[in-house]
Amino acid sequence: METGVSKHEMGFFSSVLDRLCLTPLGALLLVLLALLPLIPPFNQQYLLRWLTIVALSAASAIAFDLTAGFINIVNFGYAAILGLGAYTSAILAVRTGLSPWIGIFVGALASGLLGFLTGLLTLRLRGIFAAVMAWFIGLALMGLAIKMVWLTRGPLGLRVPRMFDTSSNEPYYYMMIVMLLVVYVICRWVTRSKMGLAFKAIGQNMEAARTSGVNPTYYRIVNFTLSCTIAGWLGGFYAHYMGILTPDLMHTSKTVEVLAVVYIGGRGSLWGGAFLAFPFLIAMELVRSGFSNLPGLHLVIYGVILILVMIYLPGGIASLYYRFLYKPWGKFWEFMVGYKEND
Repeated sequence: METGVSKHEMGFFSSVLDRLCLTPLGALLLVLLALLPLIPPFNQQYLLRWLTIVALSAASAIAFDLTAGFINIVNFGYAAILGLGAYTSAILAVRTGLSPWIGIFVGALASGLLGFLTGLLTLRLRGIFAAVMAWFIGLALMGLAIKMVWLTRGPLGLRVPRMFDTSSNEPYYYMMIVMLLVVYVICRWVTRSKMGLAFKAIGQNMEAARTSGVNPTYYRIVNFTLSCTIAGWLGGFYAHYMGILTPDLMHTSKTVEVLAVVYIGGRGSLWGGAFLAFPFLIAMELVRSGFSNLPGLHLVIYGVILILVMIYLPGGIASLYYRFLYKPWGKFWEFMVGYKEND
């Protein structure tokens, strides 16, 4: 059968997808995201702003899932660590004039360092204790951001220089899509490596992993540090995109939003939360703005959906993909592009 595509071209396409850890469907969705600003009504600035924030949440979900989905540690201080990266980059830009393009990486280093120190303190603990300790550290960070008005301006808000000298949201949207892809590829590369096997072993049975020669504390700290570093990098982008920072960014409710997306999307899949973020968070934003007289309604909806998913669909949306699309149509993808996903 003539398809108009040579075996060499199919092999090259397959190789590129494999390096990017994407399926053909994932590549198609990525192209769709790139084309969205050209398609009405998504070319309107307020919708582009929504999409940029949702893409940021999708990237945050991937980094959060690296910890929650692989080593079974829920980082309840995740939003505060993201906020640390944001404030670090913002303060450096305001106080020293450091370029935001450099500041976002300094923010990533600051969050990564805090993640490493937090890991040393908490990841020797088990179960809920590590999650609670991470939450306490997050609360402490938020308290500092509120009280250190001389540095952060507290609830008044810290005005931050933006990355692009334009009022358009398009440059930020495309930059965030690139960052989303980078975060996904890094996390997928790690989870496909020997280190990723250690993460999975620890998450499934820590004692069995220990008896197999895996050092649980070492790998948990590495995992936690990487997740926090990514959070700080994303926080730096947030600061220079929004142009103003308040401590609300570090609130636990922001972590809960990311947690809900990860668990409903499919914990341990990496891509499930990122995929779900776009339709789900946009719908929740419509609920929040449409029912402004009922503050917190969206969080109630998060809770209800989380309960239903945990009871009836523990694998999340990702499990539906593997059950109804990937397994039945896997041979089709192989025929079309000579590609097979390797998790």
